[in-house]
Amino acid sequence: MAAVTLSEVRKAYGNVAVIHGIDLAVNSGEFLVLVGPSGCGKSTLLRMIAGLEEITDGTIAIGDRIVNDLPASQRNLSMVFQSYALYPHMSVRKNLAFGLVNLRMPRDEIDRRVAEAARILRIEELLERKPRQLSGGQKQRVAIGRAIVREPQLFLFDEPLSNLDAELRVQMRVELASLYNRLGTTMIYVTHDQVEAMTMATRIVVLNKGRIEQVGTPYELYNAPANLFVATFIGSPKMNVLAGTAAGGRAEIAGLGMLDLPGGISADGQISIGVRPEQVVIGAGDLTVSGTITLVEYLGSEVFLYVRLNSGDTLLVQAPGQSQYKIHDSITLGINSKEAHYFNGMGLRLG
Repeated sequence: MAAVTLSEVRKAYGNVAVIHGIDLAVNSGEFLVLVGPSGCGKSTLLRMIAGLEEITDGTIAIGDRIVNDLPASQRNLSMVFQSYALYPHMSVRKNLAFGLVNLRMPRDEIDRRVAEAARILRIEELLERKPRQLSGGQKQRVAIGRAIVREPQLFLFDEPLSNLDAELRVQMRVELASLYNRLGTTMIYVTHDQVEAMTMATRIVVLNKGRIEQVGTPYELYNAPANLFVATFIGSPKMNVLAGTAAGGRAEIAGLGMLDLPGGISADGQISIGVRPEQVVIGAGDLTVSGTITLVEYLGSEVFLYVRLNSGDTLLVQAPGQSQYKIHDSITLGINSKEAHYFNGMGLRLG
């Protein structure tokens, strides 16, 4: 296991800066997920840690060794990519062993490592098959196994599940989380899918336009987002946001009414009030509003209602799975002040 430390790391392509002075400490043995929208710099950051991309400025340390000038082959890490990149003419066994053979490792040690990786990933019965005989999930297991056999101090994953269908992605999320629990090796994982981030990470780094917006546990990011970007990016479905004007301990939401701000929230001027779908009450609340259902999403155990308010705003509301709401139904909703999140005019969290 190894800690990873990034200090003022920057990356530019000519005059175009894509990573802006990243400071980040990855603890030894943790599963850290880099998440953010497309183009935020998460894969570039991972490739710089791997040694596949030169850094423009700053330092990267793995353990107590600065690796800025070390080639990828000397950083004692393994990387799993979006593409499986398996050799089609080789068996699974030979695909797993290929890198170790190139390192001229003794045959008995290669056999031991391949057998151990196959056991961990439960692919023993696939060792003599060719890649064309494997499903997508099986191919991804082999790609991960090829990283495991190196017994690195650091695993890097660059959107490894994006080529899988929805059912396989859920299955592989569970398997990767179990793999982390068994190995205990430091893992850094890149994804644009915040559900993957929330379900697997010990900590999450939210990136936006080459900068860190917030670092924290899934619980911290969901319940105490540092700013409006994190609040609306983390959580599926996303948070409702209403614009208001605060003064004297109250917020006026245009067309909806007044909401008393909870203790500890001090604001004057423009304010954004965020309410997650499960925090909207069906019925009366501190602020009670009325609207019409424009869409019903039935997901079995839960139902999501899109409600057009009289103000013109739309609220997304979570209802019990046995609900019988229909499009065009009128509905009364409540927002309770202590359940909401508050952000100032700059989008920063209040309280």
